[in-house]
Amino acid sequence: MNQEELIRLSQAGDKDASERLITENTGLIWSVARRYLGRGTEADDLYQLGCLGFLKAVDGFDLNFGTQFSTYAVPKIAGEIRRFLRDDGTIKVSRTVKEHAVTIRTARNQLIVSLGREPTITEISEKTGFSPEEIAIAETATAATESIQKENGEDGFSLEDILTDTESEEKIVEKISLRQAIEKLQERDATVIKLRYFHGLTQERVAKVLCVSQVQVSRIEKKALQALRDLMM
Repeated sequence: MNQEELIRLSQAGDKDASERLITENTGLIWSVARRYLGRGTEADDLYQLGCLGFLKAVDGFDLNFGTQFSTYAVPKIAGEIRRFLRDDGTIKVSRTVKEHAVTIRTARNQLIVSLGREPTITEISEKTGFSPEEIAIAETATAATESIQKENGEDGFSLEDILTDTESEEKIVEKISLRQAIEKLQERDATVIKLRYFHGLTQERVAKVLCVSQVQVSRIEKKALQALRDLMM
């Protein structure tokens, strides 16, 4: 039985057809859910939210559209997850991240005593075995952070604007995802954007991670945001 027939059956109330559609599209749902890892929600929960969005896409899909179902489904899946992340005020921190934070805090205090100064990210990384990005995630996981909805810059621009300001969600996801656009940036630019907007680091903290000045981080961030705008046009 092909996908079109399964969609017809599902829309008619056939639960077995709905379950089969989810099973056959697990890879698609996970590919969208993975984009939101590290945002305070467990992977399995993201997947379940993705399944809910997927089923909504099945119910709303018009087989006469003349477009691929996946093109219609992806923004529905992403939209369901983003609505949850936007509306759920509680940030969930996994046990692993909490344990990492304790290890990092202990290592930082030990290094302060032995070095007589605040240790660098590299020194903490060498002592704990964690990557700089893992350290950044753990140290900011329980703190109030800037988010993808946080307005930054002179014009009050936020990364979420890229997804909602100039085009419909469906059209943007069909063209290119925000995550894919970030990966097209130069490595240092992409790192700044990820640390600033996805992990919530201040410009000062990012500067320490990259061993550059805060002014340089500000310039890199501004250039990277403009590049993202251009990529998403």
